[in-house]
Order: sequence, then C-alpha cells, then structure tokens
Amino acid sequence: MNVIVIALVGLLIVTLSGGPAAAWSHSGRYGSASGGGGSWSAEGYRGGSASGGEGSWSGSGAYGGSASHTRGEGTTATNQYGDTATHATGSGQTTVTNPYGGSATHTYGEGTTATNQYGDTAYHATGSGQTTVTNPYGGSATHYYGEGTTATTAYGTTAYHASGAYYPPPPAAYYPYHPPTTVNYYGSTCSNCGGWSAAGAAAAGAAVGMVAGASMASASAAASQSTAYNAGVAAGSASTAAATTSAYNAGVAAGSASTQAAYSAGVAAGSAASPAYAMGGIYPKLPAGCISPTVQGTTYYLCGNTWFQPSYGANGVYYKVVPTP
Repeated sequence: MNVIVIALVGLLIVTLSGGPAAAWSHSGRYGSASGGGGSWSAEGYRGGSASGGEGSWSGSGAYGGSASHTRGEGTTATNQYGDTATHATGSGQTTVTNPYGGSATHTYGEGTTATNQYGDTAYHATGSGQTTVTNPYGGSATHYYGEGTTATTAYGTTAYHASGAYYPPPPAAYYPYHPPTTVNYYGSTCSNCGGWSAAGAAAAGAAVGMVAGASMASASAAASQSTAYNAGVAAGSASTAAATTSAYNAGVAAGSASTQAAYSAGVAAGSAASPAYAMGGIYPKLPAGCISPTVQGTTYYLCGNTWFQPSYGANGVYYKVVPTP
C-alpha cells in the first residue's frame, strides 16, 4: 500500500477527532482526501486510494497491492506478486501464503512455522535461538544461534558445522602416473628397433655373429688354400712330372679339406660369439662376466670392452651402451 495513503489516513483521523462529523475535503501536492458522515476517502498522486468508515477500511496501491481491515475481524493484505497476509483480530497469529504453495504462520509469543511447495518445513520457537528444518524424506537440520548447525540425512548420516569456523576446501584429486605395461613392442620382422626390444637385441647379435663367422671362414679358407697350393707347387717342382701331378693333386685335396674344416669352424665361432652392442643401444639384460665400476659418482657396468649405464623403465632396469667414461 502506498505510503502516501497511510499519511492521508492519519490526517483524516486527526481531522475527524477535532469536532462533530461534517463534510470536509483537503488536497495537497501528494494527494487529496475528503469525508463526512463517518466515512472518508483519499487518493495519492501516483494512483493509490483508500476509503473507510466505522472502524473498517480498504486501500489499494498504485502498483497492484491492496489491504483491507474489518473492524472486530482482522486484516488482509496482498501485494502485486500474489503474496497474501492475514491477521485475525485478537488471535495473535499472522499467516502469509504465496502463489507457489508456500506458507508461513507466526504465533505471538510462541514462534514461526514455514512450509514450502516441496513439503520442507521450518520452525523457530520465539526466544529459543534455534531453527529446525525437516524435509518429507526424513532429513533434518537444526541451527543454534552463535553455535552452529547440525544436519542429519534420511539414512542417519550426521554433519556438524560450527559457526564462524573455516573449513578449507578439500585438496584437488591426484591421479598417479601409470606407465605402460610394455615398452617398445615390435613385430617379428624387426631386427634391432632402437635397442629396447629383447627380441630385437638377440636378432641383432645373431646377425652380427653370422657375419663375423662367415668372414672368419672365408679368411681361413683363403689361407689354407694358399698354403696347400704353394706346398703342391714346391713338391711338383722337385719331382718328375708324375710326381708333380701327384703332389699337386695331394696339395689341392689337402687344401680343400682344410678349407672346409676352417669354414665350419668359422661359422661355429661366429654363431657362438657374443653379440655386438651398438653405441646408444638399450638392452634388457647384461652379458655374463660384467664388473660394476663407479666413475665420478655414477655406476656403470663394464662387459669386456663395452660400457653400459643402467636406467629405469616401465618394466624394470634397462642398460644403455655409452662411450668410455
């Protein structure tokens, strides 16, 4: 209700109390009022109005609100949003409702109860400093003025918050790093593949051993052939033509047998030879017979003439071929 209307009502009361009922009127910059015979009416300059008599009155505001009072019964007021308040004379109780289904009732000297459209209910006892809220699912919460709030869920879980206490937010979730279960997996056609694959390293060692064996066999065969040939020629020169032929043939036969034996020995040696390790290659295990020297605070493995430096990978310790430290 417009504040101006209330002011005009007060002015009317003062005017009427000054003498016997008589017709009157008054106007000013904020509105006008008139009355007589026990009744009165007033209008505000913004459009609000009020009227009454015999202890009852009603009024409406310029923005849609309204209020009415019936002598001996009570007062009802409604605002432009549809909220309504009702007070019964002498009851000491005022009830407010909204258009969404919520309501609140205050009883003088007792307390206030409020309910929303979802069925949640709050109650505050006058002077208790305590407010309790319940929901239709069995949960509840109680706030104690100056102390804190206790809440209980429908499942019996209880939480407490002390008034004024600071609860830092929980730390951010930490997700540890999980390394892959397989490091540098390669197919069967890969011969070296960077050195991380055990199969690749073994294949590389076998390939190098075969090449070394073939080279040794070839060199041995050439030496044996040359020796046998020279011996045959010398024997042939010192004898007759027949002897020369026999000696030559014997020399060739001896050379062939020696060549075959040397070739087989070279292949066997190449197959059994330790694999060659490429500089910078990384291998899953060390060959036998290694020692572990420490150079300038760093631990190495010396295997023959090859230096390895250990490092950790997702599947354990691996060894990298490095220059002599």
